[in-house]
This record gives sequence, structure tokens and C-alpha cells, in this order.
Amino acid sequence: MSRPSPCFPAAGRAGQLRAAALRGGILAILGALSIGSVAAQPVSPAEVLLFETDHLARMKAPATLVYEFRKLSNVEPAFTDSVQLDVSNNKGQVHAALHFLSGARQRDLPEVDDAHGNPVLLGFLEHDIAEMKRLTGGSVTYFRKRIRLALATSAQVTPQRITYQGKTVEGQAVRIQPYMDDPLRARFEIYTRKTYTFVFSDAVPGGVYQVRTSLANAGDGRPPPGTVVARTAAPAVAAPKAATPAVAQPGVAQPGQAAPGAAPPVIDETLTLVKVVGPKR
Repeated sequence: MSRPSPCFPAAGRAGQLRAAALRGGILAILGALSIGSVAAQPVSPAEVLLFETDHLARMKAPATLVYEFRKLSNVEPAFTDSVQLDVSNNKGQVHAALHFLSGARQRDLPEVDDAHGNPVLLGFLEHDIAEMKRLTGGSVTYFRKRIRLALATSAQVTPQRITYQGKTVEGQAVRIQPYMDDPLRARFEIYTRKTYTFVFSDAVPGGVYQVRTSLANAGDGRPPPGTVVARTAAPAVAAPKAATPAVAQPGVAQPGQAAPGAAPPVIDETLTLVKVVGPKR
């Protein structure tokens, strides 16, 4: 089995140039995550779940999948926001439009014709990669490569029961730690134990129940000390301006490294399916 090569078809005339630029960014993520130097190897079970599964096959369109996005952190303001995936039927094909977060945080993504995989996976990964770049100053290409290699070579796929709308259903969880065995881990030492968890189930609409990244979190679902979770959208934290890399100095923390004597950062971001909204009558 060869590696998947998914892509998004062209958008309509309205906003065509803007959509093309956005599509290029997502195509770059897809290419980095699913195609590369490991192309000669068989596709891993984790890659099948993420990239070769028709998550939307059982969707009854039109409908809107509503996800809760929750960020907990001891280094930046926490917030709770929403992600919506609008699914419709266009000439026998599934059309998907993803609205990732809202207000100042919203990320515009190109709509997808003839959709099969759930776009929330790529939306979450694009957000995560952008955040890693912002927080560490690291290369987008580097983070994409580490995620892709982890899915291809070291992902753990385990059965997992989940509770959705009061019912317990069977699912599968994919877990990776992309930076744990990285030869360059010293550059991003505080992120080496960052864990990505993808939870899938055929019993939930859209096939994807939850996506989570966890850094230095006990994993028990409780907020880190000092964290306040806002139930409404909080102002987005402005991304720092690009700067010329500083020369490393003794006793001074570099991007991705802990400051001397400082507590390790706690950053936990979770996307969870909440409900499905049908068409208004």
C-alpha cells in the first residue's frame, strides 16, 4: 500500500486568490504529514486512521458538527472556544466547510468538495504547528516532519471506550510523542514529552471524537494550578514579531528551553465533539 496523497480541489471564484494561498498551506501540511522520505514503507495503522479513513461516510447531510476547543495553560491566558464543521451534499458529493475558532482567533480554511477525511484533523494540526512556531521560534517544516515520522514509525494505536451523549461506545486512540527521540531535542527540551492523542470512533458523527495535545500535564483533566478557564472567547494573544535569532548565552533560556529556575510550562489543548446540529425546519 502506498502512502496517501490527499488534496483539496479548487475553490470557487469568490475569494479564489485567498483560498489558493490557504489551500497551499494545507497542502503543505498534508504533503509533510503523509508523503516524504518514508514513502517506500507500508502505511501505518495510525496513518490509515488519520488519512485513509472516510470519516464522513456515515454523515447525514446537511448537518453541522460542533466541537469545543479548550486551552489550559500556566504561561498564557486560557480560553474555551468553538469549532464548527458544516457538511452538505452537493451533486452526490460531500461538501465540508470548517470554521476553526472564532473572533480574533478564527482561522479561515478553504472549503472542501468531495470530502472524505474529517477536516478538523488538519485544522487542529495547522493550529498546533503555528503555535509551536510562535512559542519556540522553530521551523514549521521541522514540526511537520516530526509529526509525520511519529505517525509513520512510532504511533501507539489502542482500543478506547468513549462516552458520547450519555452512551459508551467503542473507539481507537492514536498517541504520538514526536519530539521524544528527536536528535535535536536539546533545542526544544521543554517540549520533548509533548503528547498528541487522536480519538476515533465509527459510532460518533464525523468519526473524530477528540484531538488533544498535552505538555507537562498529569492527564487527569484538571486545570493546572493558577489556570482560569474562560467560557467565552477571550482576546487572542498577539504573536510576537519575528526577530533575529539571539546568540545563546550562559544562564539565559533560548526558545524552547526553560528559563533558569522557572517552572516548566503547562499547555493543554483539547478539541472534543459536543453535538450535531441538523438543518432548521
